[in-house]
Amino acid sequence: MSMIASFFGGQRSNIFDPFSLTVWDPFKDFPIQFSEENSAFVNTRIDWKETPEAHVLKADLPGLNKEEVKVEVEDDRVVRISGERKIEKEDKNDTWHRVERSSGKFVRSFRLPENVKMDQIKAAMENGVLTVTVPKVEVKKPDVKAIEISG
Repeated sequence: MSMIASFFGGQRSNIFDPFSLTVWDPFKDFPIQFSEENSAFVNTRIDWKETPEAHVLKADLPGLNKEEVKVEVEDDRVVRISGERKIEKEDKNDTWHRVERSSGKFVRSFRLPENVKMDQIKAAMENGVLTVTVPKVEVKKPDVKAIEISG
């Protein structure tokens, strides 16, 4: 145990205990410090499905409202979803025990195929889920005309 304690900075705790409050920081002596202000909100999960009528993108954005999210079209067929989750204001009297929620900016871009109507794109936000619907161009079925065979 003394070898483990000396390896982890002389702290006398059980590193194998999942409920231990002592956390080893591998970036403690790293020259660049990471802070909440410059950490990216990279956990933005987005599903993309194609139905016979449209391409549908769904993004989980809990805690954000529609004013904090932007949906843009770039280069005719690229849908760009971006936004920012602000850091909560700290009160000097508060004691934080754990900070796990992400904050910062996020950007996700998706190049859609040529069979879409980008001028009819729609976006809706409900219960922290952004739904972007891009209708597909209707594929015209070829007219088939039966030819009578003589003889």
